[in-house]
Amino acid sequence: MNHSSLRITILGLHYAPEPTGNAPYTTSLAEGLASAGHQVTVLTGYPHYPEWKRNPEFTGWKSTSVVNGVVVKRLRHYIPRKPSLLHRVHMELSFGLRLLFSRWGRPDVVLAVSPALFSSGMAIARAKLSRRRPAVALWVQDIYSQGIVETKSGGSLMGASMRRVESEVLRAADGVAAIHDRFRRFMVDSLSVAPDRVQVIRNWTHLPAAPTGGQREMRDRFQWQPNEVVVLHAGNMGMKQGLENVVNAARIAEERSSPLRFVLMGDGNQRRKLEELAAGLTKIDFVDPLPDEDFQIALSAAEFLLVNELPDVKDMAVPSKLTSYFNAGVPVVAATDRESVTAAEISASGGGVRVDAANPALLVETIENLSRDPDLTRRLAANGLRFRSVTLSEDTAIAHYDEFLSTIVSARSQ
Repeated sequence: MNHSSLRITILGLHYAPEPTGNAPYTTSLAEGLASAGHQVTVLTGYPHYPEWKRNPEFTGWKSTSVVNGVVVKRLRHYIPRKPSLLHRVHMELSFGLRLLFSRWGRPDVVLAVSPALFSSGMAIARAKLSRRRPAVALWVQDIYSQGIVETKSGGSLMGASMRRVESEVLRAADGVAAIHDRFRRFMVDSLSVAPDRVQVIRNWTHLPAAPTGGQREMRDRFQWQPNEVVVLHAGNMGMKQGLENVVNAARIAEERSSPLRFVLMGDGNQRRKLEELAAGLTKIDFVDPLPDEDFQIALSAAEFLLVNELPDVKDMAVPSKLTSYFNAGVPVVAATDRESVTAAEISASGGGVRVDAANPALLVETIENLSRDPDLTRRLAANGLRFRSVTLSEDTAIAHYDEFLSTIVSARSQ
């Protein structure tokens, strides 16, 4: 796979055992590159996501361990109880300061993962000022400036300021890996990144094949009845998910005695608010995050898997849950804008259907109609599995990253 063994240092706020978000991808990539013969060191934070509190098993100011061939150095940092934009910036700056004063070894290439953008920018600045300057790559999982605009979490001045910062950070890297073509287009057209510096390498399915048994026991465990149509949303419960729409859909399902049961599985800064909004409803459940195997069984035990986004969320992110959803062999329903990246993924995969964001009545009606068409749901599920095996291959993605990092190291040494 690789041309020669590289010393690779990966800098990212999130890593295993965090179960969702960027952590599974960073972990899979680090371990895949180590298996390919590279010397891989990861500098990461203390596990805290999606609960937004430090995992109590991790203590002290820092720690070092070797996990599956990867040297993992953990640096303690500030963790906000309420992750507003300013608190997240505080966390990233806290982690960035730890990176600035930590030992990186003598890497041939540094790969910074964004989010976190600000700590990535600080790390890139340190790398470029180093006496023995390594090649520097940036792996972009979210577009920050679009996130501010699309979630309305800041005004136009804040959005413009963030766009300038993001542009500077991206253009400072020797190479940028974007997880979707839409991201690359935005970076080139709106953030002034040179086209030849941006390569598209898609995220992949980091889970093994879905379990073939245990679904009935899982449904019994959560008291999902045989005659109920379970609609499961897994992952973060944050602002951009707009999960009030799901609570409202559950209320409509209850009013019309629908067979649908909505399940929100995971955690996040909006969970308590959603639980309060759903108080008294019987057609919605909240389930804590599950370990990997139970997580996979739960996905495959549902009739439908749900992606839900705020209106106007279009370019800021590709939901990481989609790779797990397609792996489960269950049809996907996406409540999202017609022009969103998520809608494009659903269309490309053929693994689900799209309904308009923030239209709970249409969401209920669409899923009820799908549940009465088993031939269509089987085709959607099969399409998702095919997309997973052909387009979302982990081996293919890691080979692309191997080539990407080797290329920028070679270019740097010339």
